[in-house]
Amino acid sequence: MQTAKQDVQDMLNRLPEGSSYEDIQYHLYVLEKIRRGESRAEEEGTISQSEAKARLSQWITK
Repeated sequence: MQTAKQDVQDMLNRLPEGSSYEDIQYHLYVLEKIRRGESRAEEEGTISQSEAKARLSQWITK
């Protein structure tokens, strides 16, 4: 896994030259959310697709 600095450098290299500070902040926000989700999945594990469907059907029927 890359360092945070490497992730940011890669992200900046992919953005168009005319990107605003707001565009950059948004992409940093999304990148951070993705990294946190990946970290959480690594630490806590994930659920199967069938378990996700079962949970979703419980939420929908409430």
